[in-house]
Amino acid sequence: MKKVLFLITGLDYAGAEAQVVQLSRVLRSAGWIVQLVSMIEPAAYLEELAAMGVVVMTLGMRKGVPDPRAVFRLRRLVRSFRPDVVHSHMVHANLLARAARLFVRMPVLACTAHSIHEGGRLRSWLYRLTDRLCDIMTNVSQEAVNRYIAIKASPAGKILLMPNGIDTERFSLPEGSRHRIRHELGIKEQFVWLAVGRLAPEKDYPTMLKAFAMLQPAFPAAVLLIAGTGPEAPELKRLCGELGVAGQVRFLGLRTDIPELMAGADAYLMSSKWEGLPMVLLEAAASGLPIVATDAGGNREIVGHGVNGYLSAPSDHLLLSGEMQRLMERTPQQRESMGACGREKVRQSYDIKAIARRWEVLYEQAGRRRHDSRNGHHQERDSSQGQRDGVRQLP
Repeated sequence: MKKVLFLITGLDYAGAEAQVVQLSRVLRSAGWIVQLVSMIEPAAYLEELAAMGVVVMTLGMRKGVPDPRAVFRLRRLVRSFRPDVVHSHMVHANLLARAARLFVRMPVLACTAHSIHEGGRLRSWLYRLTDRLCDIMTNVSQEAVNRYIAIKASPAGKILLMPNGIDTERFSLPEGSRHRIRHELGIKEQFVWLAVGRLAPEKDYPTMLKAFAMLQPAFPAAVLLIAGTGPEAPELKRLCGELGVAGQVRFLGLRTDIPELMAGADAYLMSSKWEGLPMVLLEAAASGLPIVATDAGGNREIVGHGVNGYLSAPSDHLLLSGEMQRLMERTPQQRESMGACGREKVRQSYDIKAIARRWEVLYEQAGRRRHDSRNGHHQERDSSQGQRDGVRQLP
């Protein structure tokens, strides 16, 4: 049985983390042994991963606090688990995995960036400096791949496009789901916009709220549902009062029933300043929702302007409001047809089973390339020693 060790900065309810969990599920079903290592204390998916048979470990790091000891903690885990593949996700994990490879054998190291923007010049320079230490470098959108080549984070012959994938069946809910969730939320015949994501600056919710407020004279009954938590929550709620839309905007907090919320919505809304390939847009499209989103990162790879939604320039609430109004003025039948186009696109190009199989092929190709240079290593200290050294297995 093949073994893969996923390394990720942290486990929370966000896009990159959801992708790693989904890859874990599909690879487990394909016979892989999967171990997941979170640099910081994980906060989500533990029960789900345990049910899959995925062991979750943490390096015990603190957010925003560099800890060189993590290199050696990771080295001990790799020596103990002896994976065929180490696959890191997001910039901190990518750089840590590369540093650890100087001290421990990794038959294959794959590194995935999940955004068009992971930081400034220092991180770009560190990527460039350590690029030779990984066998596979990918990003989740073509726009992001092009940018990483342009800033020389990875050369054109090295970095590849590998999009996110989703379980499309999870977003095909039975009849009656729409009525149930709308009844639960106390929504009747109003037009419902849905936004899902962390309440953080890069998502630019102020632009979204200003755009929504501009629709009120023409669509006074419209509702905006926002599912997510984050540091900007108090300021966004204050802004709603200032804009006069506090009664129409509902902050739902952290929700784990996103498929149900999408079933109850009429359209999906995103106002991000930058993105990679947002999982939530794939989920919205798989749910059959027409979408209005900013033209940021890989959004245009999911949203065809005028086909399954509309795109707007980032940070411009006037343009965003105009595209929202355009969608709301379409007939229900036209919006349904747009949603069907999005659903079919996701089924054809972003199904998680097909994406996972593509990863298996990449792993196999990279493994063959390194076959001649492989050397065996003895398994090192047991898990109890790992705990004394700062590595913990999570229940």
